[in-house]
Amino acid sequence: MFDRDISIFNTLHQELKAGLKLYWDTAAKVLDKSSIKVLKAGSDYYSVEKNFFSTMFLYSYFRAGITSSRRTFYAAVNQCLRGMVTGCDNILDDEYKMTLATDLPSGADKFRSIVDIMVSDRVLFSLLIGEFSLSFDKVTEASFESLRTLAKSGAQEASEEQGAGSIVEPDYILSDIHSLKTGVLFQSPWALPGLLEETDALDPLFCRNKEIIKNALFDIGMGCQIFDDMVDLSLDIKMNRHNYAAALIQHGRKKSETILLKEMLQNREKIQVSKDLLFKFPSAERTAAKKGYELLHQGLANLFAPEHQFMTDISMSLISKQIGADRFLQNIVDPGLSHVIFS
Repeated sequence: MFDRDISIFNTLHQELKAGLKLYWDTAAKVLDKSSIKVLKAGSDYYSVEKNFFSTMFLYSYFRAGITSSRRTFYAAVNQCLRGMVTGCDNILDDEYKMTLATDLPSGADKFRSIVDIMVSDRVLFSLLIGEFSLSFDKVTEASFESLRTLAKSGAQEASEEQGAGSIVEPDYILSDIHSLKTGVLFQSPWALPGLLEETDALDPLFCRNKEIIKNALFDIGMGCQIFDDMVDLSLDIKMNRHNYAAALIQHGRKKSETILLKEMLQNREKIQVSKDLLFKFPSAERTAAKKGYELLHQGLANLFAPEHQFMTDISMSLISKQIGADRFLQNIVDPGLSHVIFS
């Protein structure tokens, strides 16, 4: 039995803060002498809770044997990718989740998102130029790769912009839609380390664990997407988007649930957005909850080293609560873990 070793998580938090500060300070330099001013970062900007997935990606680098200074650099790089993805999501979803605080008016959400995207792209290029004494060709290659790694997910999002059409089979949702939308997206923080790290100069863990770690991140992303689908069922069917829970209802054996969904689809514009709609479809709810829990738990268990397995259940709790899916897990979680997930 391994004792709980939390020292690495304290180290990773310090690296996270250093990486986020590097991103923020570089963004301020990018916008210096422009008409847009970068404001001081709020205290929660550096919190683990707000940056849990970023911390998880840092842990994946630690498991592969990547050094502390490079992990800090990749934390800043990942914040650039996050800024681009969040900015695009904001525009597509007509909302604003902040990546960078500026003095732009709060009502100018679309332009704020555009600025976040443009600044993040330039911060990334500045970081690549300034680190590791990379050649121009290597910087260019890394810059291209940063876009390629997001393009597959982005292309899937684009395919749904005009509506998903009919509700396809649940297995197809997982294998051909969510695998690109979120599974591959969760592997994107490994695109640049995979390109820039000299594996023969690192601990053998890098070569041995890289694919295991990437597969773990894929499963984590898939589990998170299923949880998202459960919470967003009403919004997704209203907006005609692919949704795993909706697919389970449409193609499931519970006729009463299929009929109820059909009635809702006939009056799609009247659907009231609610995070609790899935409770009206208990059979699909249980199936989705089990699959999401299985994938997320499997991914987390494979990500964490034996001495850090205690983080699997803690992470399950944090992620499910952050997404809002913990409400659906009451009936499928091992009773022995209920105090962790629901406390």
